[in-house]
This record gives sequence, C-alpha cells and structure tokens, in this order.
Amino acid sequence: MATIEECRSALDKLSDSLRRADGEVRSAAAMDRALSCHLTDLDTTFTGRLVNGRILVQDRLDGPPREKAEIRLAMTGDDLVALVDGQLDFARAWASGRVRLEAGFRDLLRLRSLL
Repeated sequence: MATIEECRSALDKLSDSLRRADGEVRSAAAMDRALSCHLTDLDTTFTGRLVNGRILVQDRLDGPPREKAEIRLAMTGDDLVALVDGQLDFARAWASGRVRLEAGFRDLLRLRSLL
C-alpha cells in the first residue's frame, strides 16, 4: 500500500509533468481552480490549486474533503502512484470507477485532453 509520503511525491511528480507539457495538454491545465485529491484507502485528502499548469498542494487533511473543490479526485493511494508512473490508464480507471473525477462541465471539457 502506498504511503502518504509516496502519494505526496506522486502529486509533485504530476505537477512537474504538467508544467513541462506543451500544446493541448499545457492549454488544458492552464487554469486556476481549487483542487482536492481524496485517497480513500488512507482516508487522507490533499487540497490545493491547479494554477497555470501546476498543482500547488496547500494542505493535507484527515478524512474526506471538508469543502467542495472545483476539481475533485478520489482514488486509492496505489492508484494515484500507478497513474503518475504511467502504469494505470486514467480513462480506463475512470470508466471502471477506480478513479472518480468531479468537476464542472466546462472544466471537464478542458481536462479531457489530459485524460
């Protein structure tokens, strides 16, 4: 099972990848939105912002998110690490229910190129 530290590191790695991206991916991630990532097996939530193609983690909370972020993710820690390492396909994980992504319709349209 992935640790909280491994999950935080995975979020940092994802942020670095988004920041280095170009073209359509860079454009899709270039927004300013509140973000939460709930790790269901660790009962921990990372909160922060997606700003100009970078994930800025601001806090880690025990339990589910206390406030409704504009972009909300939920998955196990192992799935987060596997997604970031390229071992798990996001679209398949989302379609099968392993990963939950909730956002407004316009944000989902923009984020689809990241999937």
